Amino acid sequence: MPALTWSVRSVDHAFGGESVYRELFAAEPVAFWLDGSLTDRSPRRISVLGTSAGPDAEVIVRDVADGDVFAELQARLADRLTDGPAELSQVFNGGYVGYFGYELKSLTGGVAAYEAQTPDALWIWANRFVVIDHDRDRSYLVAVHAPDDAAAVAWLDQASSAAASWWMGWVDPPAISLLDVEQHLEQDRATYLAGIDACMAALEAGETYEVCLTNRVRLPPVPEPLDFYLWQRATNPAPYSAFLRYGELAIASSSPERFLAVDGDGWAECRPIKGTAPRSDDPAYDKLVAKALAEDEKTRAENLMIVDLIRNDLGRVSEPGTVQVPQLMVVESYQTVHQLVTTVRGKLRDGVDAVAAVRACFPPGSMTGAPKIRTMEILDGLESSARGVYSGALGYLTVDGRADLSVVIRTAVLTPHETVIGAGGAIVLDSDPADEYDEMVLKAAATLGRSG
Repeated sequence: MPALTWSVRSVDHAFGGESVYRELFAAEPVAFWLDGSLTDRSPRRISVLGTSAGPDAEVIVRDVADGDVFAELQARLADRLTDGPAELSQVFNGGYVGYFGYELKSLTGGVAAYEAQTPDALWIWANRFVVIDHDRDRSYLVAVHAPDDAAAVAWLDQASSAAASWWMGWVDPPAISLLDVEQHLEQDRATYLAGIDACMAALEAGETYEVCLTNRVRLPPVPEPLDFYLWQRATNPAPYSAFLRYGELAIASSSPERFLAVDGDGWAECRPIKGTAPRSDDPAYDKLVAKALAEDEKTRAENLMIVDLIRNDLGRVSEPGTVQVPQLMVVESYQTVHQLVTTVRGKLRDGVDAVAAVRACFPPGSMTGAPKIRTMEILDGLESSARGVYSGALGYLTVDGRADLSVVIRTAVLTPHETVIGAGGAIVLDSDPADEYDEMVLKAAATLGRSG
């Protein structure tokens, strides 16, 4: 593989993400926007927007039947392993941006019980991109290219001028946001409640300790996926908001949950969410809701079981004795919901890279239940379609060995044929079926920018 060159233009202010996307990437056949501007949950808020262009443009699009995409990405990143420019070392210095879909569980101990209508993996080689450092008020325009690619440098000249444009638009609510979620469920109330009953039977039989039963909302297509995402980010901002487009496929995500991050020192971190409650416009009542969530025994049991599962997953690739839980069951509040969040960390063993860590932890334990393999088998028998992108992981894998991926929840998958939203909840022995159904509907509504 030819050596890579980085051409970087640094700008002493933070661009607006919408402006950069519209001016530089909206017309590209493939584009991404990892949108870190909308939350104060991260110690450093970074957005990355880009595409793959030029003679080394590359998009890896794979289905389960195509082979081991984890191994393929591992090999490609190993061939390109480099530190890149120092000024990008703590942000994003190039690599792949995309997702692993849930059906890739067939490569990590599960089976592909259903065939997804969307690719099981989509990874974009990011070689034309903009990094916006919101907290340090800087932006970087970057081209990664072969040494003799003059067109890449010309792109920087054009991008520097175009990115300075200013957009601050407001979009009207998309028509689908006004529809009754319950009228568009793949499994209606009776069917979903019957699934919960089956989960309870498996729990009572000792086959599983927790089952993350999910459902799909199938809505009409939207005329402009970007407008849907702009509405979503305005009404339900989240730490892992993202917009990804590949041809006629678009993904609009307002995920609050980190699946896995790997830093430059080889520390891996997961932040599972188990426990969700709706926000209230009444501040006093809102505080009571958050307090009740933190103290709810059923919710704490859900969270603890997933934490144990993730500790086991990380333990398989971490140095002995390094797996730790620095934050246990803390309430984090977002625009539409409160959530109960735990942090689990481990130092990866020598020779274990970020992709190997992803494989060890995939699919996210918060989306399966525990124990993972048997519980996935139970779910295959209760759910009626592929989860697809939903319940997978979305984010980036960098050329210097870092990674940051979200759990794909609060996400709409948009095609010319339909808009699909996944939602679900963890079933444990003391679950109330009606409450679990209501929580599933709440999560689907939040994806549409509604509180209920």
